[in-house]
Amino acid sequence: MGIIDTWKLQLRTTFTDGDPSIPQWQFEFEKGDDVGYFPVGSAVWTVHSSMTPTVAGIRALLLQALHPGAMAGVHAHSSFREEPLGRLANTIRWIFTVTYGSRVAAQEGSAFVQRLHTRVNGTYTDSSGNEKPYSAADPELIRWVHLAFTDAFVAAHKAYGGPIPGGVDAYVAEWAAAGELMGLQDPPRSEAELRDQLAAFDGELSDSAQVQETLTYIRRPPLPRSQRIGYQILFAGAVATLEPRHREMLGLTVPSLGLIPLPIRTAVRLVLGVIRLGLGPAGPAETAAKKRISRLRGMTDTSTA
Repeated sequence: MGIIDTWKLQLRTTFTDGDPSIPQWQFEFEKGDDVGYFPVGSAVWTVHSSMTPTVAGIRALLLQALHPGAMAGVHAHSSFREEPLGRLANTIRWIFTVTYGSRVAAQEGSAFVQRLHTRVNGTYTDSSGNEKPYSAADPELIRWVHLAFTDAFVAAHKAYGGPIPGGVDAYVAEWAAAGELMGLQDPPRSEAELRDQLAAFDGELSDSAQVQETLTYIRRPPLPRSQRIGYQILFAGAVATLEPRHREMLGLTVPSLGLIPLPIRTAVRLVLGVIRLGLGPAGPAETAAKKRISRLRGMTDTSTA
């Protein structure tokens, strides 16, 4: 195997928790009897089929870490220390299922995650120093995670991606369906509502030893040597898109790219372009979903002829 082939394999396994083969579930999106929640060319499809979610994933983890309830669940019930990429792979699977799967697949995938959430319970110390119970199924924690992901997708794409069909409001309104699939009531449906709901959590957010421990894993995950410089650029890009108040709470500043004589935005876009080159123009999940949609459209055309 040549150097380029080895690099491509390592790159793919980063997103599949070390599995050198393409996971079978990605091909399953060809099945189903409806087009799904998000049509090809929709705001959600456009953002999620780009490479900017690579940055958004880092940013979402940084932001989520600031809620002590969410952080307590990760520390007590997650294997992020031993398998940090495993958590990434599971998150990718759910996002892909909701984005590219049929409505039935999206509903079943979300119900499965919700069942897992019922097992994640415990107590945490809130920002005022009070001991409080938590559950990953708690509506407010579900809201926080949804807001963190939505904000991350929007911020990363605005900074490093192309235009969004219908603009940011369209993306937030469409992705509200993902929140509802997870049982969230009244998710934001515009950028203004997203900002308001995020700001409502400000009093609950805090830095802690747990947050800083998590940051060490987010800063330097166990990646192959060939990916470490690229990841540091993506990490810098994610930090640069955080709201100043969140960046300050995390104790972060926009990292310098050191010896790389490029602005962060240019450097991030370059790395994303290299990742796209390595993974290919369209992943198997997106390709399988398009086959399902084409099949269903063909059936509709035949029935109306």
